Amino acid sequence: MVVLYEKVMEALENVKIIGNRIEEEVSKHIIGQKELIRDTVICLFAGGNLLLEGVPGLGKTRLVRVLGEALGLDFKRIQFTPDLMPADITGTNIYNKDTGMFEFQKGPVFTHIVLADEINRATPKTQAAMLEAMQEKTVSVGGQTYKLPKPYIVMATQNPIEQEGTYPLPEAQLDRFMFKLNVEFPGVEDLTAIVKLTTVAKEEKVKCVTSGDELLMIQEAITTVLCAEAVLNYAMRLVSATHSNSELAPDIVKQYVSCGASPRAAQGIIQAARVKALLDGRFNIAFDDIKAMAQPILRHRLILNFDAMADNKTADIIIEELLNLIDC
Repeated sequence: MVVLYEKVMEALENVKIIGNRIEEEVSKHIIGQKELIRDTVICLFAGGNLLLEGVPGLGKTRLVRVLGEALGLDFKRIQFTPDLMPADITGTNIYNKDTGMFEFQKGPVFTHIVLADEINRATPKTQAAMLEAMQEKTVSVGGQTYKLPKPYIVMATQNPIEQEGTYPLPEAQLDRFMFKLNVEFPGVEDLTAIVKLTTVAKEEKVKCVTSGDELLMIQEAITTVLCAEAVLNYAMRLVSATHSNSELAPDIVKQYVSCGASPRAAQGIIQAARVKALLDGRFNIAFDDIKAMAQPILRHRLILNFDAMADNKTADIIIEELLNLIDC
């Protein structure tokens, strides 16, 4: 029993060590986005899919590529376009004239990290092809189900939906992203550093600082992090309060939210809070961990009504109000 306890504690301590190692390496190649990098690592360790939103040119694709190289995992990039077909993503059965049989040709989803670039430029039919892969980690084609490799993460980028030629992601697909992170435009100093880093003759190569086995170990270890009943209750009340028909819902939710967060949000906020606690050097979840994870977990799961758009109320504003109104 003592040996088992020591192994668990060692695994939990390694989460912070490996997390810091990844953050340091990625920060060498992604300038001025420390909070974004930290939240990306949290989502990765929690085993969730990640959605990055920002205007073109902010380094969303670069972040995913650098992260994949730092993790030492295979990754493939899918450029989503209006003419992309579902079979271009999942793969299809191809006739082999030598054998006279149909053989399954794997698509680019068969890798460890999938970079779904500009995912909201594809049609809803093609976007839906990712649903099974994102949730079940499998692909079904021609009556056969194929397992995807482990670990498996989808990291998608999208431009703001106001941009021309974009399609809003379906609610069911949005819910399968654990985090949605907004990529902001850098300040003058960071912009200067970015130009200096990326306009040299030869950039420094990204070092591999961990492995897929270590990542799987971390994803298993975080499930042992304790969550006090009071903290769990606070997180569940916060998620419940996003529904306008809940007795916990404040007036701002009743006025502006047409659909609240799903049970996946409740699961995700606890998993992410566990990782944050470990990266901060603690072995139990605090109320502040729940609050810190509320925005990335909830912002894409709140479906706002027309009144919200008319009054310039965003999901972030509503979540911030919830955090102020729901007592710990």
